[in-house]
Amino acid sequence: MQSHLLIGAASSGSGKTTFTLGLLRALKNRSFEVQPFKCGPDYIDTRHHRMAAGNPSVNLDLFMMSEAHVHDLYAGYTEKADVAVTEGVMGLFDGYDGMKGSSAEIACLLKIPVVLIVNAKSTAYSVAPLLYGFKHFKKQVQVVGAIFNFVASESHYSFLKQACEDAGVEALGYLPKCADVEIPCRHLGLSLDEDFCFEEFADRVAELVEKYVDIDRLLELTKQVAPAALPMSVSHRTYRREPSFTVAIARDPAFNFMYEANIRYLHHLGEVTYFSPLADTSLPDAGFVYLPGGYPELYLAALSANRPMLQSIRRYVENGGKLLAECGGMMYLCDEIRDKNGDVFPMVGVLHQSATMENMKLRLGYRTLLYNDARLKGHEFHYSRLVEQQDPLPSCAVAYTAKGVKTDTPLYRYKNVLAGYTHLYWADPAGNDWFTKFIIK
Repeated sequence: MQSHLLIGAASSGSGKTTFTLGLLRALKNRSFEVQPFKCGPDYIDTRHHRMAAGNPSVNLDLFMMSEAHVHDLYAGYTEKADVAVTEGVMGLFDGYDGMKGSSAEIACLLKIPVVLIVNAKSTAYSVAPLLYGFKHFKKQVQVVGAIFNFVASESHYSFLKQACEDAGVEALGYLPKCADVEIPCRHLGLSLDEDFCFEEFADRVAELVEKYVDIDRLLELTKQVAPAALPMSVSHRTYRREPSFTVAIARDPAFNFMYEANIRYLHHLGEVTYFSPLADTSLPDAGFVYLPGGYPELYLAALSANRPMLQSIRRYVENGGKLLAECGGMMYLCDEIRDKNGDVFPMVGVLHQSATMENMKLRLGYRTLLYNDARLKGHEFHYSRLVEQQDPLPSCAVAYTAKGVKTDTPLYRYKNVLAGYTHLYWADPAGNDWFTKFIIK
């Protein structure tokens, strides 16, 4: 028996991430082997999960992944865990099309009990109908308890407990109003700034969770038989590992947005090594290079000044090296990046266009890219844009939103380079033949 829970909420801003990080750290402090997951395509929350729990956090996403793959990821990563904690995305039932792709759909598929985080600021007994509705809206969703955030006092909590009792949802505790447990924000999500003392933050929230939340009861309510992998699942397809094949991945403060399962898949294909476009002066020897997204706009001067690395990547590409670049990685391959003030910083120069942070505007959403005969799945989330050119680079794919509406998200092909704004998912064997062929053949 293991404890499995999905932390959901009525809406974003309720405190899911704060509570999740505190619970992960509290469980780790109790010497539990805890496995974190994240619903949806977020690659920043998962980094914080890993720091809080000491284990890699895995995305579960029913747009980018098949049901069989989601099931096998969950079963595989929870096999040796004492507790599995999945943080939901947005509101519990919010998906890309109604309930499709929502945290509730993940909970139904994997039969994970749900604990609701409820924002109790400026409300009390009125949470009763909200709790009742979430518990009964979809019977397949097992809402087993509630934890309240931004609670003003024990007296305030007494009204909330009464509401739980009348709604038929068990009250499991609360987090009080505390200014020192608010996470600073960046434009792409939770802060990754160097001055954000994550360890102190996680320990502080863990102390509050231990003091105000009944963790023992939470674990008891969510205890169940460990899930097993599906029989004859497509996710069990045999991988071909080439001992002499090396994968080089950019990983440093400027480039770090990656999906855990994607990196695990690369380990199946060959020997994985890492390099830093900020600190290193040349690429390692590799048959494939991966430039993920990140925060290159925060390190433009340092990236531009590291000319030996820029030249090394340019030589690799011009000599036919295989490379995949996503979002910030794609910007790095451009001739230049302009900061929000319009100042210009030369970059690698294999994609003859400019990227800019001027007049930032959010672009986000799931994407399906039709490339040759393949359907590439991923997610777009950025504030930069490409500067309009007289002769713009043509896109080699046609892009669609989650609802099938055509959009202008580009995918570029230059020699053996694929580059675009979409953070692609390639770990699912049900739809990753394009990726394996791109790397190996």
